[in-house]
Amino acid sequence: MSEPQADIGLIGLAVMGQNLVLNMADHGYTVAVYNRTTETMDQFIAKCKAEEPSAERVLGFAELADFVKAIKKPRKMVILVKSTAVLPHDRDAVDKVIEQLLPLLDKGDIIIDGGNSNWNATIRREKDLTAQGYEFIGSGVSGGELGARFGPSLMPGGSKQAWQSLKPIWEAISAKVDKKTGKPCEDYKAGVPIVGGEPCTTHIGADGAGHYVKMVHNGIEYIDMQLICEAYNLMKTLLGMKPDEMSKVFGKWNKGVLDSFLIEITTDILQQKDPAKKGKGFLVDKVLDTAGQKGTGKWTSTSALDLGIPANAIAEAVFARCLSALKDERVAASKKLKGPKGAKAIKGKKKLVEAIHDALYSSKICAYAQGFQLMAEAAKEYKWTLNFGEIAKIFRGGCIIRARFLQKITEAYEKDAKLQNLMLDPFFKKELHRCQDNWRKVVSLAAEHGVSIPAFMSALAYFDGYRSAVLPANLLQAQRDYFGAHTYERTDQPRGKFFHVDWPEANRPQLDM
Repeated sequence: MSEPQADIGLIGLAVMGQNLVLNMADHGYTVAVYNRTTETMDQFIAKCKAEEPSAERVLGFAELADFVKAIKKPRKMVILVKSTAVLPHDRDAVDKVIEQLLPLLDKGDIIIDGGNSNWNATIRREKDLTAQGYEFIGSGVSGGELGARFGPSLMPGGSKQAWQSLKPIWEAISAKVDKKTGKPCEDYKAGVPIVGGEPCTTHIGADGAGHYVKMVHNGIEYIDMQLICEAYNLMKTLLGMKPDEMSKVFGKWNKGVLDSFLIEITTDILQQKDPAKKGKGFLVDKVLDTAGQKGTGKWTSTSALDLGIPANAIAEAVFARCLSALKDERVAASKKLKGPKGAKAIKGKKKLVEAIHDALYSSKICAYAQGFQLMAEAAKEYKWTLNFGEIAKIFRGGCIIRARFLQKITEAYEKDAKLQNLMLDPFFKKELHRCQDNWRKVVSLAAEHGVSIPAFMSALAYFDGYRSAVLPANLLQAQRDYFGAHTYERTDQPRGKFFHVDWPEANRPQLDM
């Protein structure tokens, strides 16, 4: 066989894999590709030759051994197959691909898992492969199909040595943002890479850090989407607004502090006419109200519980999807369970829309605060060194949660790398104080009118709980000591000193019969 020609290889040619290959080829890299189903690979190569200007830089191989031999040393191979492993000992398709690769590799070769793998599996794989003399990177890839094609946000975790080898490629293909403003650079057309700007990738940390940060990104994505849906529901239910009218509101919001990818696509969705009715009616009204999920939001919530971090708003977004799935039950319940009667009519449409805006913005701040607080605790647990300013930077472009106010998060951590909670940053503290009256108004109105907005309510509860010097947990701890002798601390004694008391029945107040 001739000398290796490929700069990098990729295994797994589903849509994400294909688009990532084309992205790398556009940036001048020669990419070897392999797919378990050869027909899929052949079709992809044929399509490239017919449609892509960079087709000569995509090399297809029917045999895995030939694929490996075609890559320059130290070999860099991206795996993009579905991962199902959650616990450290779980084995899945990613492990099977690695097992097939290992006999064909040389020491120092680098395997990159670009799928949505659980960080526990990534920690295990990195440890096992490093012990055998190979390198392993677990890299989050965010941005969906278009992001993979034209510039994703990339979150690699692994050794610094492995990152240095992958860095030129990952920086080239990632999304780019303006250094000063944080705004994404203009999307480039196929074959015309972006020049300048900061790349939306950085070395996240050791072993599973990259996949953990990607998971938290997805958890924030869950709550971000849920909050937008609740804003939509409030305008629809309380104000009777039609989709095209709401589209204009979201379009206006997208020019201010709520400027984000998710607000942008919501603007588009709400003005989409129903193609089945030839332009009559809106498509969103015909989409069934049951939301799917792939598990990363659940992982985020489970990790928060394991680490003792109150990411309640993120968890609430997961539960909201679970509740939406109970469609038949909800339809039946709607005929039997009744909401409030005699609620006051809503007046002042413009002011209420402004209040919903502020409630959405405030809740969004809380959601991101929870995500970053969770990452901080995970860094302690797994002994990672995470730079939250850099993480916020790479979220500014390419990824699903990209938003204008991520620039403010970047600046917050640049000013104070040890910021305990995002809500304590001067800018965000001021914004929460400015918006909270409207936030409370919206939550109160929703409760009064029986409109379900669990994420708005949960975020507000988090804000009120976090700012409370005293919570009713003193009574809770007394209850625990009463029935289980779990002990308690005293307000008039140093922290860390524990007490127990027998709670005799004689001290129990006697009730009048």
